[in-house]
Amino acid sequence: MLNKRIAVLGAGANGASIGADLTRAGLDVTLIEQWPAHVEAMRANGVRIILPDEVQQVPVRVIHLCEVATLNEQFNIVLMLMKAYDSRWAARLIEPYLKPDGLLVGVQNGMTVDTIADVVGPGRTLGCVIELSSMMFEPGVVERHSGYDRSWFAVGALSEATKGRVKEIAELLSFVGTVEISENIRAAKWMKLVSNACTLVPTGIIGLPLVEANAIPEMRAFMLASGQEALSATLALGNPILPIFGLTAEAVNSETVVETLLHTLMEGFVLPNTKTTVLQDWIKGRRSEVDDLNGLVSATHRALGGWAPANEAVVEFAHRIERRELDPQISNLTPLLETAAEFGHVVSAP
Repeated sequence: MLNKRIAVLGAGANGASIGADLTRAGLDVTLIEQWPAHVEAMRANGVRIILPDEVQQVPVRVIHLCEVATLNEQFNIVLMLMKAYDSRWAARLIEPYLKPDGLLVGVQNGMTVDTIADVVGPGRTLGCVIELSSMMFEPGVVERHSGYDRSWFAVGALSEATKGRVKEIAELLSFVGTVEISENIRAAKWMKLVSNACTLVPTGIIGLPLVEANAIPEMRAFMLASGQEALSATLALGNPILPIFGLTAEAVNSETVVETLLHTLMEGFVLPNTKTTVLQDWIKGRRSEVDDLNGLVSATHRALGGWAPANEAVVEFAHRIERRELDPQISNLTPLLETAAEFGHVVSAP
């Protein structure tokens, strides 16, 4: 691994954290980031990682996206942590700088793995599920809520061409957290989408950290309903239920898996002040990944002749927030539940 050239494409909160861990491990790592102030801050002072029990200041090599064209060497491994909606253009950007036998790993939420393979080929693509909670509001400074023992990844191949190389990426990510190898990475990523459908956008809509939102009975019931619709979608596609977040196969079944995933996330991966990436995006005035998360759940149900009212309501409210018609705030909860009811789902507190 020491002789591999590695890039982290997308050095936001999670990307900068991963890049810092790999740099501290003595690896040859280049961070590639699109936020100019963040790039300059990391160049000047390194990246500051504020963990629950320590603070790290890690010097890193970082370039801006516009400087990619100046590269004169290719990378053996690229870990892509761009937003799901940026996957195609980001993969096209980096493809000329990926070695013919290199690997592009989509360390992202959403079902991005086939988009990446469409650009660089399945023989250079690996999929990855990530569970790492962090926040960033100041350039060069990351609040990482998931330390090494609370960060989790699953890595898997799309084809026989890369199946033998999964351990290579698992070894790399083991410098960041616990890593498992998945024999069905698409199904594993759908299971993460089940968890994301519960949490990322719904709690962002009401403007609360995850723990606070989950403590509201009506909100928790709605979150579980959104996740259950996502579970129904992946099962309808023929995917199996797979354990993620370090759970065992015995711990998950179709009746309780959504609640188990939510409980595991709340107990093991987030802090009381953890805001989802979606809420962070909205605070910064950015668009969210809602169309690649809850929107994908809704689209899958519609394509199969069904309907996902909770997720449809989530998408509608997220788009209203992004059109600046609403702010993410607790007063959105009642109309969100009313809209879901109008769409056909009645939310009742457990």
